[in-house]
Amino acid sequence: MTKQIIQRERKVFWRDISRLGIGVVALFFLNVLTQSYFFRLDLTEEKRYSLSDPTKNLLQNLEQSVEVTVYLEGKLPPDFQRLQRSIEETLDNFQSYAGSKLRYRFVDPLTAVSAEQRNDFFFRLDSMGIEITRVFDEEEGNRIQRLIVPGAVIRSGGRETAAMLLKGDKGASAQQQLNQSIEGVEYELASAIQRVTTARRKQVAIMRGHGELPSVEMGSLIDALSQTYDVYELFLPQSEEIAPVDAVIVAKPQQAFSREDQYKLDQYIMRGGNVLFFLDALQIDMDSLGSNGAFAFPIDTGLDDLLFRYGLRVNPTLIQSVESGQYPIVVGNLGDQPQVRLLPWPFFPIANNYASHPIVRNLDAVYFRFVNSIDTIAAPGVTKTPLVFTSQYSRVLSTPIVVDLNELRQAPEPERYQAGSQAIAYLLEGKFTSVFRNRILPSELNTQDFRDESVPTKLLVVSDGDMVHNELDPQNNRPLPLGFDPFTERTFANQDFVLNALAYMIDDSGLIQSRANEVRLRPLDSVKVKDEAVRWQIINLVLPLVLIGLFGLVKFYLRRKRYARF
Repeated sequence: MTKQIIQRERKVFWRDISRLGIGVVALFFLNVLTQSYFFRLDLTEEKRYSLSDPTKNLLQNLEQSVEVTVYLEGKLPPDFQRLQRSIEETLDNFQSYAGSKLRYRFVDPLTAVSAEQRNDFFFRLDSMGIEITRVFDEEEGNRIQRLIVPGAVIRSGGRETAAMLLKGDKGASAQQQLNQSIEGVEYELASAIQRVTTARRKQVAIMRGHGELPSVEMGSLIDALSQTYDVYELFLPQSEEIAPVDAVIVAKPQQAFSREDQYKLDQYIMRGGNVLFFLDALQIDMDSLGSNGAFAFPIDTGLDDLLFRYGLRVNPTLIQSVESGQYPIVVGNLGDQPQVRLLPWPFFPIANNYASHPIVRNLDAVYFRFVNSIDTIAAPGVTKTPLVFTSQYSRVLSTPIVVDLNELRQAPEPERYQAGSQAIAYLLEGKFTSVFRNRILPSELNTQDFRDESVPTKLLVVSDGDMVHNELDPQNNRPLPLGFDPFTERTFANQDFVLNALAYMIDDSGLIQSRANEVRLRPLDSVKVKDEAVRWQIINLVLPLVLIGLFGLVKFYLRRKRYARF
């Protein structure tokens, strides 16, 4: 009997050994197979751990090593820890496709440099576009202020650029803004990697020759564009044609385009050129307002016929909105000192109502000054997408219009603002028809290569020339950041809007599509959590102990039953 038991135990032993050997061999071959055939499974509903195809292509085709230094490190509040985990997960995902070509590290900026060097270090980061954020946190019952640097510096081949990773609508709650930032992590990091690794940079021309905004008043935008593109000035009246640049920016022309210049611009579009129009249909400026106000006069830019043929019209009207910027005005005197207050100025709409489009997804509010309404016209083959809208409490004023600062003294009456949301920025995509089709062509120009229909291309039309105008620092006359309001000291997302639009229009890789990523918030019911907190705490403490005890009793009973016969 004992011999049979020993033989049976040996048989069981060798069977277990053979199974273990087969398992080890299977794991070895499975490991070899997975190294040859890489794949990932993302089981989340919104595919939050999946990269877009353009991002994958960018990472898989890196020719140089890329180093990413993330400065979101150190003692962080819980919400920022969530953003930090998302950045780390995204970079881990990047490494899965880039391999050894991508390295990253997290650095605490408060300990990486000495106290004396810290201000210079922070100034350098700020000049690169990384804003230092101050948040309040609780530590041992005390409320303290922390400095947080939610950005990264990307280096490759002797070049470097920065990525600001805390973005989103500043009008939303802190949790929503962080969630929007998490949705944009892939695009911000991938676009920064693209900037430092791309050999050939796209070319952008700034239109000149028709009273457009001077360079100093576009200095902030030009500096931002220069980080990604080669930027040129194009004096159209002295050019035979527009050179084959990737995009042209027409910013607030005050003089009419001649027929020859219209033809050059039209034929540039027919050849597939992309144009960003920032136009005013009326001439009015705050400096021109006297004590009795001033009339807003129509401007003849010579572009109405072109835009009409392409599919829209910028109207000689002005839009007022309850959601607006502020302007200082003297409201009285205290002794011999005038009392100045910031009051809402409906002619300066603040827009944060956007279409569902990658250009404007999770974009902060955009600031406008004296904006016009836009009508669309039937244009076969052209898709017209309204991108930006004023608030639902808006009204449209038709010429003649008197702009009077005394209106600031009157509170806006909502019942007068019943025109609804007004579209003030349009994206046009498709094949455009030349405005010179079936017309006599300019005899002064070479028209042998005239085209009456374009290849697929894109146009952006914004009915405010000042949308790309930056204020100047009164102390040194240097450009302030685009979108910065010197009265409220808030920076709006004008620059991000232009950069996103350019990326969508001329970036062939399609990287901006990753801005469509969505990470849904699934918050707990705070009332239910508070009411049931004690019950779940007891369950979490007691239930594991009960389960361990039951497991021990069952295991003891089975062992006793198995070996009792021996």
